[in-house]
Amino acid sequence: MTFFSALKKVLHLMLASLASLALAGAAHAVENGTAAEAEAMVKKAISYIKAQGPEKAYEEFTNGKSFKDRDLYIIVYDLNGKNLAQGANPKLVGKDLIGLKDPDGKPLIQMFVDLAKTKGKGWVEGYKFLNPVSQKIEGKAMYLERVGDTLVGCGIYKN
Repeated sequence: MTFFSALKKVLHLMLASLASLALAGAAHAVENGTAAEAEAMVKKAISYIKAQGPEKAYEEFTNGKSFKDRDLYIIVYDLNGKNLAQGANPKLVGKDLIGLKDPDGKPLIQMFVDLAKTKGKGWVEGYKFLNPVSQKIEGKAMYLERVGDTLVGCGIYKN
């Protein structure tokens, strides 16, 4: 084997390795849901509530698979802070969580309820919550819409 053929072989291996790393990086980048996907999931969930009724919808949001995508999942709260559906942690359903705070002391559910009551829909930003995919506390933003006396939300993680 000549020097140039050996060099060519090494370059091919290096290029193949770089291509593999690039693909792995791209795959990692799509782990997190996007703001547009979160908004679309909330709209889909609201349509599902209207079509199937709250009881069936909340059960699907909490225990089913059709409203879970990577780190995206649906939550539903009444306007007093009681959890009605929770796609990442079913143990929270039925609990009054109005006093729940993030690690920095921000009153999460109160912020959701306040936005639902004052604006009807929008984003709550700048808090931290456990990412069910990474199992780490990460920055998060929640898109929510008021539906009657409830709010329906889906959040994105900003790690």
